[in-house]
Amino acid sequence: MRNGVPNLGALQAFEATARLGSFSRAAEELALTHSAVYRQVTGLEERLGVQLLTRIRRRVGLTDAGAEYAARVRHHLEQLEKDTFGLISRSGMGRSLHIAVLPTLATTWLVPRLAQFHRLHGDIAVSLSSRTLPFQFKDHPVDAAIYHAEQLWPQTRGIKLFDEEALVPVCMPQLLKGRETVDSDMSGLTHLHMLSRPDAWRYWYDAQGREYQPSISAGPRYELFSMVIAAVKAGMGVGLVPRFLAQPELDAGTLVAPVEGVLKVPEAYFFSYPVDRDRSEALNMFESWVQGLAQ
Repeated sequence: MRNGVPNLGALQAFEATARLGSFSRAAEELALTHSAVYRQVTGLEERLGVQLLTRIRRRVGLTDAGAEYAARVRHHLEQLEKDTFGLISRSGMGRSLHIAVLPTLATTWLVPRLAQFHRLHGDIAVSLSSRTLPFQFKDHPVDAAIYHAEQLWPQTRGIKLFDEEALVPVCMPQLLKGRETVDSDMSGLTHLHMLSRPDAWRYWYDAQGREYQPSISAGPRYELFSMVIAAVKAGMGVGLVPRFLAQPELDAGTLVAPVEGVLKVPEAYFFSYPVDRDRSEALNMFESWVQGLAQ
């Protein structure tokens, strides 16, 4: 220990054993022997003066203190890994980038196009991690972020990629069987909600001059637009999603708008990075490329 901090090897051995529930499996993951892992964990308990694991024959369990400590150790090990990756990325070694991006935008818009960037700049490795909420760059080891907001985040510089423009209601065509017109009301349809935009349906109804019934709020809630779209495709109800995400399905006829009317959205999607860091050549290239995509 140094200043009360346990040996990193002992923490890794304990975290792996706690997660995998076995000294043998932890040893295999860490490329160590069973006895080495056992000694590391036992030594950690002795130095802490706290029992972390229960050992019944060949089964390993966690004490209450062990479960809490394992979760904290896992968090710090993961953060250390991210910090290390971020340092390597920002130092220019290997020309790598780490971009934080909204999950749905990543899977539906960015990732399908990354092969194009790789063809142009094959020596730049682009890694992505998902973020659904605003964050401080100093607390996260990423080079840049793609996010949804009304303007660039404070203390950042970058570009607006494109406006979100509008949310549109969509559902499966079979849900509309028996309805007289496409502009009939949506009574009887389950409304699917986004956790981060809890009042979107209320605003949509207000924008159309329609009455918002309390029963509308009873529909299920999802964290991501990709989840809403998946639920829509499963026939679970009607979702309110960005038009640019739904347009390919609407054009193909696999999804339909049950009624006319949209909810205009003032926010846009931005790409930015902190003002207090020097931009690498790799970041400049990625910014130019992603701007071209948006245009």
